[in-house]
Amino acid sequence: IDMMMVVQKVNALFPTMKIEHFGDPSTLLEIASAPRRIPFLLLGFVWFILFIGSGLAIMNFHADVSMLEVHQRFYELLTGKHNEHPYLLQIPYSIGLGLGMLLFFNHIFRKKFNEEPSPLEVEMFMYQQNMNQYMVMNEYAKKSSRKGQQKEEQE
Repeated sequence: IDMMMVVQKVNALFPTMKIEHFGDPSTLLEIASAPRRIPFLLLGFVWFILFIGSGLAIMNFHADVSMLEVHQRFYELLTGKHNEHPYLLQIPYSIGLGLGMLLFFNHIFRKKFNEEPSPLEVEMFMYQQNMNQYMVMNEYAKKSSRKGQQKEEQE
């Protein structure tokens, strides 16, 4: 809804009224329907695929940077002994990796650590703003093309 449309309608009803507008000149109205229920099986399948994919990404990263060799060398620097499986470093590293992800995304289930938005929430906000701006611009383009067509038809 364009603010100029609102002003025109109000002026038609109350011609002596003075209108001052503050804020965005356009408002998007979204007519929401009842939310769809996501099938549990589909949710489980998508979760499983994402879990496997993220695990493979982490494992491939570790293979690329030779994480085992890094842990072995670091263990050797700390203790002076070579160890083929430095679990003393690998287990805390793995736990820290998982906890770091939870802290980075700023919540465990529905519990948040602080009031700052998570990176995902910021991205979703930016996406929504861009979509709203696109919708407004698209509506203005449609409106101007309709007006152009009406003028051509009148001539």
